[in-house]
Amino acid sequence: MSKKPTPHTPAAPVTDAAEQPAALPGRLTGAAALTALEGLALAGLGLYMLFVGIAGHPDSPQQAETGGITLLGLAALPLIAARGLRLGRRWSRGPALITQLMALPVAWTLWNTGGAMRIAAVALALAAVAVAALLVNPTATRALGIGPGDQAR
Repeated sequence: MSKKPTPHTPAAPVTDAAEQPAALPGRLTGAAALTALEGLALAGLGLYMLFVGIAGHPDSPQQAETGGITLLGLAALPLIAARGLRLGRRWSRGPALITQLMALPVAWTLWNTGGAMRIAAVALALAAVAVAALLVNPTATRALGIGPGDQAR
């Protein structure tokens, strides 16, 4: 009785610890999650406005449709930035910070509207300040490779 040769499974390639991607700090993951949430909220509002402009009875259908398309376009910035942050890309910090700076005047306008919009204003302002603080944190900047002498990613 002859033995059949057993297939040889090659060992996993040995990699140097320096070649392994470093795990992202929680601050960066949190900033990415909040930025993505802001982008999703913008996209949802844009879809709602577009739907109302097409199927509803707004005062100005053109204005509702244009506003919806504009919000969908604006939603791309935080969503792309959030993906970049999640992947640890250096370039993503700029668009994410710009998104937060744009959110603060919107929060102020919502606050001045009064009523239930004040809750949305406080939530938006808190999210914007939290993400900005997370992105300028030294741990996050080091993880993104931002600093003197760091190479671009």
